Amino acid sequence: MLALFQNRFYNLLKNLDVEYKRYLFNRVDFSEKLIGIIGARGVGKTTFLLQYLKENPFSLNKKIYINAEFLEYTPLKLFEFAEEFEKKGGELLVIDEIHKYPNFEKELKLIYDTLNLKVIFTGSSAIKLEHSKGDLSRRAVVYKMNNLSFREFIELKKGISLEYFSLEDILKNHTDIAFEITSKIKPFEFFEEYLKFGAYPFYFENKNNYYLKLQESINATIEFDLPFIFDIKPINTIKLKQLVYLICKSEPYELNITKLAQKIEINRNTLYQYLYYLARGDIFILLDSKTRGDNIFVKPQKVYLKNPNLNYCYCETQQIGTIRETFFANQMFEHNLLYPNKGDFLVDGEYIFEIGGKNKTSTQIKDLENAYIVKDNIEFGSDNIIPLWLFGFLYWLELRWFYTGYFLRSCINYFTKIFYFTKLVK
Repeated sequence: MLALFQNRFYNLLKNLDVEYKRYLFNRVDFSEKLIGIIGARGVGKTTFLLQYLKENPFSLNKKIYINAEFLEYTPLKLFEFAEEFEKKGGELLVIDEIHKYPNFEKELKLIYDTLNLKVIFTGSSAIKLEHSKGDLSRRAVVYKMNNLSFREFIELKKGISLEYFSLEDILKNHTDIAFEITSKIKPFEFFEEYLKFGAYPFYFENKNNYYLKLQESINATIEFDLPFIFDIKPINTIKLKQLVYLICKSEPYELNITKLAQKIEINRNTLYQYLYYLARGDIFILLDSKTRGDNIFVKPQKVYLKNPNLNYCYCETQQIGTIRETFFANQMFEHNLLYPNKGDFLVDGEYIFEIGGKNKTSTQIKDLENAYIVKDNIEFGSDNIIPLWLFGFLYWLELRWFYTGYFLRSCINYFTKIFYFTKLVK
């Protein structure tokens, strides 16, 4: 059995011809014993694993890649497979799509506690590791991989390397940074294409079928990943798909929970939970109020699709204001976003941003501290006016999800929601 998986692994490595490495590649601490990479379908997790395996100095017989789904068709359990691999000299076990394997938490805990193996796994963004039966939250270092940033898209398209910048750098030095970038590339040569097609690496494989493949990816998340992880009855997945379509048609500031629930024939509480599931699956971005606290019965102030590509994929017409705000929220994914009393976004509890076109005025954020106007269709800004495209060059942090106080609070909120709603949504 081990030989069969080794042959598959060798063939995958032999056929790997992707040279571009995602932003996360050089930021993961590979010295850890148990590492997780989570993210939406299509963002490049499998390619990430194979690239690492190809460059890892271990000899081929000491490392192996398996897709967790394939183990269902073998008599071996995950731990038994790992044990056999270690007995034959294995040192590095890479497991793709771990969320598809039942009770993987217990198996990974057993591997971690009893075997001398380094394990790297990938899983859905919605994967549940925190407070799991295997208590992996104390053992695994888990990183989140987002879709392609605007900077990464240009790098892939042009075969070049571009610098990235922290949020603080952009706020303080955006004019100089914009001048530096525009001396190398013309951002508006690529911006519209990115908004429509550039969020996922598979765009470069077959551009003609991009939206079809994107829909297939979202459908697979809704039909297989979310029901498996959250125990949703298959008959209810059609309501999740309806919700994606209805959110695409709605303006973020026109969200009417009661009407939305009526349209897909569910109650309000179930709708809140479905919104949460789709956000965990990297299909939605939920923007809560600054004053919401932990009240799970209060509706999110705004709901966006995860990135502008989904707007173009699911809607016949697009509102440019929604596209701009979605782009901004997506590029800021490693920052804490809330809906402020004034402006469009409160970032990290400190900065207020108002998003608009080149004629946008500062009326809505007048006299506010740390407030910025983010304008589309301008190459350069001045003072507190910053070009929208420039936020596509943000430095994405080395984010370790299970060692931050913020995430621990999120875990508490998450299981509070599960406690209240688990009987309602099955």
